[in-house]
Amino acid sequence: MPRDIPVGNGTLLITFDQDYCLRDIYYPCVGKENHTDGHKFRMGVWVDGKFDWVNRSWVLRLEYAKEMLMTQVTLFNKDLAVNLHCHDMVDYRENIYIKRIVLKNLVNREREFRLFFHHDYHILESPTGDTAYYDPDEKAIIHYKQNRYFLMSGIRNNQQGIDQYATGIKELHGLEGTWRDAEDGRLEGSPMAQGSVDSSLSFWIKVAPEGEQTIYYWVAVGENYPEVNRLNKMIVGHGAEYFINRTGNYWSAWVNKDELDFATLPKKIVELYKKSLLILRTNIDSKGAIIAGNDSDIQHFARDTYSYMWPRDGALTAYALDMAGYLGITRHFFDFCLDIISKGKESSGYFLHKYNPDGSLGSSWHPWISQNEKVLPIQEDGTGLILWALWFYFNKFRDIEFIARQYENLVIRCGDFLASYRDSKTGLPLPSYDLWEEKWGIHTFTVSAIWLKWKTIMKTRPSVLNFVGCVRPIPGLRVSSYSAPEEKASHLSGNRVAIVACAISGINMT
Repeated sequence: MPRDIPVGNGTLLITFDQDYCLRDIYYPCVGKENHTDGHKFRMGVWVDGKFDWVNRSWVLRLEYAKEMLMTQVTLFNKDLAVNLHCHDMVDYRENIYIKRIVLKNLVNREREFRLFFHHDYHILESPTGDTAYYDPDEKAIIHYKQNRYFLMSGIRNNQQGIDQYATGIKELHGLEGTWRDAEDGRLEGSPMAQGSVDSSLSFWIKVAPEGEQTIYYWVAVGENYPEVNRLNKMIVGHGAEYFINRTGNYWSAWVNKDELDFATLPKKIVELYKKSLLILRTNIDSKGAIIAGNDSDIQHFARDTYSYMWPRDGALTAYALDMAGYLGITRHFFDFCLDIISKGKESSGYFLHKYNPDGSLGSSWHPWISQNEKVLPIQEDGTGLILWALWFYFNKFRDIEFIARQYENLVIRCGDFLASYRDSKTGLPLPSYDLWEEKWGIHTFTVSAIWLKWKTIMKTRPSVLNFVGCVRPIPGLRVSSYSAPEEKASHLSGNRVAIVACAISGINMT
């Protein structure tokens, strides 16, 4: 199921499904850890003795506010005669998720509404050993395990607090959780539970005939109690609107940072471009990992996720972001790649299959041995495209200080590897996996990706080439092919990049 309206800040990511149920809470990395493990967090409404959880039986419209990383969701329920207008956001600096709900009473008489929020945490991606309790000092429900804390509270009638709450056991002895307790419009008030637990809370509010009221609900996320205590006090002290407004202003400024001339492009295309930048930002971790996708539903049939950094995907995304002028993001990405290539097997100059958001090696199905012979389980295009994207960054922004620290450990290592990992007769790259990670061989896309890197370099001004060591090759010096990918082309000096370019492209630079 797609996640159409994610919101995040590079450390905390919140996603929703098509029922407008909160489905994923990633912290402290985008894509890792998922503290819901894909389970639904429900929102429900009770009025006039009737109750319904929000889902696709309502009339739903899930969108973003214009040029902001903030949702704009409208909900209508005919049986309950109620409209909800919701905005969801994650503060751009603090790890705070806030939902603003404007509830409109569609009946010409005063009615009492009760809004319910259900929390099905699987902290650290496991239901074992969680604790949920009501904290009277914070006027909040808190879930915690080890160094992960989640505090839920809100404001109604201009006062912070919760009207009713319940904690309980789930997924054990047939127990479904406290969300079932909510369906009669009341919560029993169990103050604490441990093990495999969930919780629910409610806000009660009276709404005038055909009138409306605003309710705020939030989740503060941190590594310990003092941290969520600090965040909760910030929200109560400043007011939820303060964080909503500043975050909206931040993203509006971010997506409009350059005065681009869109000429005759249709308005809808321009809006789609800006929305794409914002959504793309939600899938990028603050430490640099560009994640393929954060959708936990895939676990149900693949027992894995797309919450990984594939070198190829990351490089192509970084290229697009640099074209759009967002070099601050891509710097972090290239530093992320530099850290990977500086240690372990990758220090030989190649990137492996995929990586977790924290830089550790991701799951893989590529073996290191085939027919009793050692093979290198790589997709060589990924290494080539990262160098190409880095070169594009440098060629566009001329960021000398940044590229200087990338050169020795990333450019040189990968350049040496690409120079050595070639067939001695054809000069083509040795076999690796294709871009779909299925077939082993010499592939057109892989060869093209590596050639693109060298072609880009050869078009660069000589003065820039000289800076990074790409001087004219020594006449008569020939690049050798190596049988083992771990061997370095140690005899290559500052002219190695140009030499490799010549070897692969057939260009005569002498």
